[in-house]
Amino acid sequence: MANNTSIVDWKTITDFVTDAFVGYGIPREDAEICADVLLESDKRGIESHGVNRFKPIYLDRIRDGIQNPVTNYEIIKETPTTAVVDGHDGMGQVIGYKSMELAIKKAKEYGMGMVVVRNSCHYGIAGYYGTMATKNGCIGITGTNARPSVAPTFGVEGMFGTNPLTIGIPTDEDFDFLIDCATSITQNGKVEYYERIAHDVPKGTIVGLDGEPVEGNAGAALKMIRNGTAALATLGGIGEALGGYKGYGYALAVELLSAALQDGNYGKALDGKDENGNKSPYHLGHFFIAIDTDHFLGEDVCRKKAGDIIRSIRASKKAPGAEKIYSAGEKEHMVRLARKDGVPINESVQKEICEVRDSLGLNKYKFPWEE
Repeated sequence: MANNTSIVDWKTITDFVTDAFVGYGIPREDAEICADVLLESDKRGIESHGVNRFKPIYLDRIRDGIQNPVTNYEIIKETPTTAVVDGHDGMGQVIGYKSMELAIKKAKEYGMGMVVVRNSCHYGIAGYYGTMATKNGCIGITGTNARPSVAPTFGVEGMFGTNPLTIGIPTDEDFDFLIDCATSITQNGKVEYYERIAHDVPKGTIVGLDGEPVEGNAGAALKMIRNGTAALATLGGIGEALGGYKGYGYALAVELLSAALQDGNYGKALDGKDENGNKSPYHLGHFFIAIDTDHFLGEDVCRKKAGDIIRSIRASKKAPGAEKIYSAGEKEHMVRLARKDGVPINESVQKEICEVRDSLGLNKYKFPWEE
């Protein structure tokens, strides 16, 4: 399959995505949040969660009636340092933004804040919310459960989601420390992206019902995951030899934090299907923790010490042939600088964007691939 890409400048793609979200019934203020979260993924080079998912994960779900474009953000219990939120299956990005904003507000006043959410939808890259915290001088921690597609160690059945555990810590560098990744080796969005660009799945990332690795065509592998004949492997891989149980443990910790405190759904209840096999809301859970550094020895102290630590590690002896040792958040920062001109959009997404534009009558938009 051909994979021709075109660069669309940030203003054009931001305006278009925002207008399209509005066209699907999302209030403009919320649409701007959704667009910002979505495109922040592309700015960091995380193609699995950016414009590649604009139509299938958000617009199609609104069209199918399993995600509400107008978000009813309801706080059902609150204390000075905590809150429990019901998102009523609204836009996950809006729910995530408001929840981390609330956690930061509580942290600034009391030192720490935690907000847990139930009945939400896909909230985009978890790192967006960690960065919200670090920009405000806080340590930010967040995670979410997801549709069941990952098998436990010694299992072959998808029992929980890719469940990212994300931590952001302020530094004095040009970028903050931010570890934002799934607790599985790879995530559904990456397999979807591999399918779009006709790339095989890496060996050892997916396990079949026979306990053996699934290899080859990403589209075929994705179908196997969807129909329950294969599952993603946790960090560390299949079995215990390389520490797969560690990824399993962290994934389960995220599952618990995304459901136990807020009495939310978990596991197979998050598969987006009702008892008759029809599409239904995903009812996802999230958690957001903010820790204010000024309630310890101060933001400046934290930023300098954190910077000193990561600089000392980057200055350590490199492996033969390695050009550089990186710290979490650094490569994403480099991509942001490299992508100052816009977002690269592949052929399959170009077609989706044109379909959305034409269906909504947003005829003022013309894209580079049409020239």
